[in-house]
Amino acid sequence: MRVLVIEDEVPLAQLVQRGLSKNGFVVEVVHNGVDGLWLASEEAFDAIVLDIMLPGMHGYDVLRRLREREVWAPVLMLTAKDGEFDQVDALDLGADDYLTKPFSFPVLVARLRALTRRTPVSRPIAIRAGGLQLDPAAARVHRGDTEIDLTPREFNLLHFLMRRPDTTISKSEILQHVWDPAFEGDDNVVEVYVGYLRRKIDRPFGTDTITTVRGVGYRLEDS
Repeated sequence: MRVLVIEDEVPLAQLVQRGLSKNGFVVEVVHNGVDGLWLASEEAFDAIVLDIMLPGMHGYDVLRRLREREVWAPVLMLTAKDGEFDQVDALDLGADDYLTKPFSFPVLVARLRALTRRTPVSRPIAIRAGGLQLDPAAARVHRGDTEIDLTPREFNLLHFLMRRPDTTISKSEILQHVWDPAFEGDDNVVEVYVGYLRRKIDRPFGTDTITTVRGVGYRLEDS
């Protein structure tokens, strides 16, 4: 799952980024409301963690403008306040949930996973493509009755490919969405992980789900 964190407290933002990454999320961080609004409007995220007190633009204004632009990614508000009117304001403006600082990190992870299951954007609980079934909320993959054990990175790569079946996707696009836009390593890491996936989702079943398009990228066949 791809998450945008809009939080001006740099140590807290870094802590959240590290923790979510260890739990299999792909995380981008910005530290003010203006940049947060722009990035959330320009790119697709599965969830947004949004602080209320932000420089540049108040979190409430970011949230209001996102909904006006029909950006429906679920939003979890973070606030140092605990008054009931702050909670009501956030929910009335279109937030899906909120946490009061300081918060429990396992609770944050659980809330984000819950939000992606009940997001207002219409999406199936399980994704099916290429004879595979992937449950984003439970982080489980099956081929038929057989469950396939994947690492978080393998799962995110398969999830990204399954969301765009029969579409050729470049290595750079995969790196941006499954690794990190700031990733500076060798893009051959994508080839390595595609190989890992093939050994788990295809070879034991005598199938060939992921096609290499030479000079372009990869395509997951929905057949």
